[in-house]
Amino acid sequence: QVQLVESGGGLVQAGGSLRLSCAVSGRTFSTYTMGWFRQAPGKQRELVAFMTTGGNTNYAGSVKGRSTISRDNAKNTMYLQMNSLKPEDTAVYYCAAGLVPGRSPTAYNYWGQGTQVTVSS
Repeated sequence: QVQLVESGGGLVQAGGSLRLSCAVSGRTFSTYTMGWFRQAPGKQRELVAFMTTGGNTNYAGSVKGRSTISRDNAKNTMYLQMNSLKPEDTAVYYCAAGLVPGRSPTAYNYWGQGTQVTVSS
């Protein structure tokens, strides 16, 4: 089984930056498409970004240009660097792993417990 654990969330002022991390158990990290999703209260879970096993990336329009997804296969860790944060970025952020690329949460088989990101004005 695959276990995902997010970290790096917290409280940050608008315009600030955070780097979220997702630690993945096992030695099969390189076989998965890895994604970051977020969910704000009363809203649906939505894609932030994903990266395929080949390094292809896809970003939500709301974060494109100020966020970067990356992965370190040797460390079994995925990252989401978020800059120029806005109050509307406030949400619980989840990392996820799946066997095929996709923008929908249904494409992913494994999920972390989430880390809270709060951006103050």
